[in-house]
Amino acid sequence: MSAALPSFVEPLGDGLWAIDTGFHRDRFDAAYLVAEGDRAAFIDTGTAFAVPRLLAALEALGLQRSAVDFVIATHVHLDHAGGVGQLMQALPDAQLIVHPRGARHMVDPAALWQGALGVYGAAQMARAYGTLLPVPAARVRTTADGETIALAGRPLVFAHTPGHALHHHCIWDARSAGWFTGDNFGMAYPEFNVDGRAFLFPTTTPVQFDPAAMRASIARLMATSPRQMFLTHYSRITGVADCAQRLLALIDETVAAALAHRDAPDRLAAITAALTTLYGDGARAFGVALPGDEIAALLRDDAGLNAAGLIAWLDRPSRAARAGSPSGDVRAV
Repeated sequence: MSAALPSFVEPLGDGLWAIDTGFHRDRFDAAYLVAEGDRAAFIDTGTAFAVPRLLAALEALGLQRSAVDFVIATHVHLDHAGGVGQLMQALPDAQLIVHPRGARHMVDPAALWQGALGVYGAAQMARAYGTLLPVPAARVRTTADGETIALAGRPLVFAHTPGHALHHHCIWDARSAGWFTGDNFGMAYPEFNVDGRAFLFPTTTPVQFDPAAMRASIARLMATSPRQMFLTHYSRITGVADCAQRLLALIDETVAAALAHRDAPDRLAAITAALTTLYGDGARAFGVALPGDEIAALLRDDAGLNAAGLIAWLDRPSRAARAGSPSGDVRAV
């Protein structure tokens, strides 16, 4: 290590470091650095504004930019992969590893930008995400489901995990017995931690949320008996079996809230309010001692994004037909 670690870099053991990308607020969005000997990989990048932090982490750990073999995106949403183009420019020897459904958006990010623009608007895009740079196709490698890629002999196994997005994969690291879960194992605000335990809620942001697929992906992750999970929002969690049980229950309750308000005159407002109450009440029951208005303020943006994603799911033609099923079992959707 050539310098003291910056405050935004957290050592996790097993050759892993979490890097706070600074997106939105402190300790909300994590990228990860995996080091094996003198070789390294990044998993997720944050936005374009995070790239100086990622490069500073390398320098602090005494790693050359040429040591980075892989930049891995769990999926191509901009809080995870918005900085890929800039980082790849700074790491000329690295290969980008991405789900096959996301590769074209890294090579030509125009459609990705337009899609995000429709969700966030121009002012928020400029303020929060910066610009998107393309990655040359020759530097992009896509994964097959179950494929293993070795970092200096350290195996990283890729599992295609739809539910949050169709272009999502998770990465199993046997050394740490942990999954890098992107957004398919929920969100855990550090502000909601209680006695070292994490309160999780699902992320159903636009536009490809699928509750049945998310549940199946979580089951697949849990089948490996992981010791820990490395979330983008935010960082490492333990007590994984308990977290999974509570997360699965909250996925069902999230879907039920969307179905209950699907005919509201202002669905976005109604579902957002329902989710804010659902997650806020859950946090308080979990033991979170923050005042109710602070809990609601922390949840505001993510509850709104989740509501928008649930509306996209409700409006999907195949979803609409099943929503009218007399069974009423949202877990079967």
